[in-house]
Amino acid sequence: MSATDNTPVLVGVHQVLQREPDYERAAEPLELMRQALAGAIEDSGSRALAKAAGSVRVVRGIWRYADPARVLAEDLGLPASTETGITPYGGNMVQTLVNLSALDIQAGKHDVILIAGAECGYSRAKARKAGTRVQWRDAPGDPVEFGEDVPMVNDHEMARGLKMPIQFYPMFENALRHHLGLGIDAHLDRISELWARFSQVAADNPHAWMREQVSAQDIRTPSASNRPVSFPYPKLMNSNNAVDMGAALVLCSLAAARRFGVPEDRIVYLHAGTDAHDTYYVSNRDNLYSSPAIRFGCSRVLELADLTPTDVDLCDFYSCFPVAVQVGAAEAGFDLERQLTVTGGLTFGGGPMNNYVMHSIARMAELLRAQPGSRGLITANGGFLTKHAFGVYSTAPPDTPFRHEDVQQQVDACPTREVDEQFAGTAPVEAYTVMYGAEGPAEAFLSVLTPDGRRAWGRSRDAAIMDAMTREEFCGRSVRLDGEGNATF
Repeated sequence: MSATDNTPVLVGVHQVLQREPDYERAAEPLELMRQALAGAIEDSGSRALAKAAGSVRVVRGIWRYADPARVLAEDLGLPASTETGITPYGGNMVQTLVNLSALDIQAGKHDVILIAGAECGYSRAKARKAGTRVQWRDAPGDPVEFGEDVPMVNDHEMARGLKMPIQFYPMFENALRHHLGLGIDAHLDRISELWARFSQVAADNPHAWMREQVSAQDIRTPSASNRPVSFPYPKLMNSNNAVDMGAALVLCSLAAARRFGVPEDRIVYLHAGTDAHDTYYVSNRDNLYSSPAIRFGCSRVLELADLTPTDVDLCDFYSCFPVAVQVGAAEAGFDLERQLTVTGGLTFGGGPMNNYVMHSIARMAELLRAQPGSRGLITANGGFLTKHAFGVYSTAPPDTPFRHEDVQQQVDACPTREVDEQFAGTAPVEAYTVMYGAEGPAEAFLSVLTPDGRRAWGRSRDAAIMDAMTREEFCGRSVRLDGEGNATF
């Protein structure tokens, strides 16, 4: 089949940013979705196209809407029979949803699919500071569920106090630093320079939340506006979730695009997609500095698109924290010195929770249109470097129909570890981080590998140990854990 008929294409994109300082006057996420979807329809050059939509799909966010897609469908005047859907949580879900939608279009299930998502973390933070909560509308309904929620923290990790990205990702970072054989200062220079290059892209991205370029020195140096969060990350190395941002995409078959008069210069072809996940529980990872799911998923999506890393003109590696980019680039075979974002990343471009990748796809489409024939790679990550999705896009039509694979079987064949929940004894530290509170270092978390190769989690509130951890290498040091995970050096 050539690039005709049911070939899936992306024809409309739009992004919205809201900086309303008064949270009571700010538009809620559903309104940002509506605005983004209206803009994406306008961007397609064919308002009639949207009237043919057979499905409206929303990426789940930090809000309580049951079926926001139904409200959007009704707003567009679509019939009650129009399918509405929603995803589970996860930063991978935008690209996964695009992959699923491309397959639905190619199979003839739908001719036109509308996708939207939004978050209002900025407004929510303003309300929280004022001691209240934002009041958003209800959106009842029973949408199609595109995927299922899977727990990514087990009872043992919870018992040790581990449940948040800002705890796990810095441990991955320190494990990677030790694996690379770098000292603390050298590695901090490395990741702050990487993030400075991301900031440079955000400065040139009209849709970025932070448009002022930040230097590597300012990124790595703690200050009143760049407080330490979790070693080795200050605030400017964390995803910036305090944003009000929305985005939308219009997907359709190539036949529909031409039938409804979409201009040729609006059309971006979906060449290939893949999906996979690493072990749902971090406890079971073989190590904390690599990702088999990225290794197999990204290499396969490039193979399906008949590309190598050097053939890719533009890329956006998921960037919730610097370690995600480093692991992603290494597993995919991309040089860390090349530009690895089109938005500026989740720190500077803005990190609207699960919906960031809709912004990276929208920005990618704009840049591909400006450089006809160029090829772009999108990577997406959900959980704790857990769930992954990949997509290849270009204004040039593919030589084959859209191709998609789930490479989970290859990932599942990789080594894993068991966890020792009652370990008491001495073992080497595999990874660690120090969490900061308002008064300074508050708690250290660490992973150890037991003599029989299992993983155990520990913690410490010893002020002297926490201070030393930020200045000295603790990976590889022996530590004694009691049966409750309390660490003694």
